[in-house]
Amino acid sequence: MTFKGFDPRTRLTRWGLAAVAVGIVLGGTGPAVVRDLGVVWEAHRSSLPWLLERLAAFLAYLATTGSVVYGLMLSTKLLDSIAHRPISFALHQDLAAVGLGLAGVHGALLGLDATVPFSIQQMVVPGLAPYAPIAVAFGQLTLYVTAIVVASFYARRLIGQRAWRALHVLTFLAFAGATAHGILAGSDSGAAWTWWMYTGSVTLVTFLFAYRLVTALARRGASTRQHVPRGEAQQLAAPRQVERHLPAHDRPAELGRRVTAGEQLRGGLG
Repeated sequence: MTFKGFDPRTRLTRWGLAAVAVGIVLGGTGPAVVRDLGVVWEAHRSSLPWLLERLAAFLAYLATTGSVVYGLMLSTKLLDSIAHRPISFALHQDLAAVGLGLAGVHGALLGLDATVPFSIQQMVVPGLAPYAPIAVAFGQLTLYVTAIVVASFYARRLIGQRAWRALHVLTFLAFAGATAHGILAGSDSGAAWTWWMYTGSVTLVTFLFAYRLVTALARRGASTRQHVPRGEAQQLAAPRQVERHLPAHDRPAELGRRVTAGEQLRGGLG
């Protein structure tokens, strides 16, 4: 059974319930969160940009991974039985845009981080970073590639489906670049939880990519076996076309019946 989406008549009810739930959460936790944020700001004012920079980096990586996973599940049609396809595509697109935005915030916060100060030129041009220039360059190039992919979503009708699909291959390069940047340049790369995050993400994307290749090759092989070459089809059809132009008494079927009748007659006389 395929999920066709929610009933449009329940939209107001759903949004109302969501607003009530958000209000309850914010009302119960808001004051304590604001108070704790004030304490953190006073205690870690100098290191807060660095903390926010790391947070934005991890969230950007998770959003990018989610976009890639959604794209692979869309192409393999694994989501079609449980989710409405336009909704899945919208999530795929939105996650890519969110990942791009968070990556931009991550890069901009480098200019506020006093631990390793970055100039605007160093933040923009790959290879000029004062810290781990090669690893940082992976992240910078990944940001630019992701921007191209996200832009292709909105220019899809303009550039056409074929060009859009070709540009979409860059998503895998962006994911690989983001992973390399996080492992090589991240200050938390040695932590166990980051190791599991990167390992789980790479394993999931690799599995879905391999599954996509296998299913695509299987479909292509099946269609090749079912397809009859044009020359062979013409050879098969040629005797039938010739048969149509023969007199009725000279057609193979009629000749066969006459031969069979002759054999039966000889057998009876014998």
